Amino acid sequence: MPTAEATFARPNRWDVPFGERMTNRDVERLLGVEPFRSIDRARFPATLPLEGILLNDARIVEFDPGDLVVREGDYGNSAFMLLHGTLRVALESLSPDATGHPDQAKPSWFAALMQACSSQQLPEVRRPHRAEVRDQEVGVRGAGAQTHVFLQDVPRVLDETRTAQLFPGEFFGELAALSRSPRTATVFAETKAVVLELRWQGLRDIMRRAPALKEHIDRLYRTNSLRVHLRETPLLADLPADQLELVAAATKFASHGSFDWNTDFASVESLSPLERLAREPVIAEEGSNISNVLLVRSGFVRLSERFGAGHRTVAYLGKGQMIGVAELIGDVATVQPTHPFAIRAVGHVDLLEIPLEMVRDTVIPTLSPDRIKQLVETTQRARPPRQVDQLLVSHNDVAAPTPLVDFLVDQRLVNGAQAMVIDLDRCTRCDDCVRACATMHDGNPRFVREGPTFDRFQFAGACMHCTDPVCMIGCPTGAIHRDTQSGVVRISDDTCVGCSTCANSCPYNSIRMVEIRDLFGQPAIDTEKGLPILKATKCDLCADGLGGPACVRACSHDALVRIDLADLDQAAAWMNR
Repeated sequence: MPTAEATFARPNRWDVPFGERMTNRDVERLLGVEPFRSIDRARFPATLPLEGILLNDARIVEFDPGDLVVREGDYGNSAFMLLHGTLRVALESLSPDATGHPDQAKPSWFAALMQACSSQQLPEVRRPHRAEVRDQEVGVRGAGAQTHVFLQDVPRVLDETRTAQLFPGEFFGELAALSRSPRTATVFAETKAVVLELRWQGLRDIMRRAPALKEHIDRLYRTNSLRVHLRETPLLADLPADQLELVAAATKFASHGSFDWNTDFASVESLSPLERLAREPVIAEEGSNISNVLLVRSGFVRLSERFGAGHRTVAYLGKGQMIGVAELIGDVATVQPTHPFAIRAVGHVDLLEIPLEMVRDTVIPTLSPDRIKQLVETTQRARPPRQVDQLLVSHNDVAAPTPLVDFLVDQRLVNGAQAMVIDLDRCTRCDDCVRACATMHDGNPRFVREGPTFDRFQFAGACMHCTDPVCMIGCPTGAIHRDTQSGVVRISDDTCVGCSTCANSCPYNSIRMVEIRDLFGQPAIDTEKGLPILKATKCDLCADGLGGPACVRACSHDALVRIDLADLDQAAAWMNR
């Protein structure tokens, strides 16, 4: 006869250290080098000492010449500091063949069949032991934690690609780690190298208590990464290297809005569109003089124009897009250009500001006619597609344009890279999508067929695998993280401590806390406190299955789609079928 309850040890933040080989002696050595040597350890609480962060949130990795440290396009969850040797950062994109990007691993048909046959009939079953935690095996050189992809021909890469050298003491990868975004450049070992890798939770905790480290990282960003980001924009793609240096030196950093916008989202939802707009920080007023060309470094901005007694959204722009370029080129260029739209921060936005005169005197004279044409077309595409703007609803037999873009921005749905959208005119409420999800996840569906509705479209309560997943910001263990290649936001059951931080942070209520059970279906109870153990659960896009999300495959009425709502062309094409 099974017991009425099962006892589990509640997981803690550092139960699974980032580097199992880290020792106290390694920590002592790190504390003897900059920038850690200058950090005031008294600023750290006894429950979160600097020594503990380095011991549990860091690992030391050795690289041979040619080994890739990070690859452009991979999602970042950690930052790096070079301890010994030299590294090279590629200032140009390397080919996928050169960097050895493997295809995303998928289970075999047999494995998928076995998963379906072994599906648990009890809710939220967990095993008491931990699964082995290991790095993704990309298998070119080494094994386990020391597996590395390496460049086949380093001399050729150095001859054909512009690179910058990194020396001991330099940080890199911190921007992708902190913003939970893809790596912007490939970094590889030029000589034998020893690198400190620090997962972003540890980096965040150190930066909160060590302002000098933040300043140090900002200086390194200007030195190492700023030029890469500038070069990625069409405006500066063809700029000669010496002139790009001038632009980089003149570029300023600016931030607007709050990192904690998600905590106020519920209260903002109840406000009128005009009241919501008034709460968004104004970056530039409509009609104001343009003093800087703006490049969005992270986050979203809203462009709006006066309409009647209020404003209406014209477009929203995200990472890598520029504001103010179109007003400086072509037929609309004037001596003193002005912003045709108001610019506001949607949540938190980091901007790069390039002075107007620098763009006018240094950049524009180098642009070819084809590049100018491309910039004009890019600006036009940034506005909502006409088919989105002209989605119609009937009101007293009079067709009126619907403010779809305003809805997407106000609801922060533009953040959704894999939003679940349901066409309610086609949906028969059969719940096949929910049952398919439950079958895929041991009888436990990972979404709710409810959510905000616009016209006939419902945006269901399923994880959207956001462009900026704010759910990851407060996770103390890194249990909620991005898959390195696919970008899918996943939860590691082994390191989830049930703190509910991610569920409380998600502005879309797409993460739920559940009481787990043992293999006999008995509630799991914390051995220390005697309370039920909770785990966070959410949609994982059926990443371990075949054929994509089960919810989409199960819908026989073509009523459901997973879609990137930042791509208005894609959204419009589906909504206007």
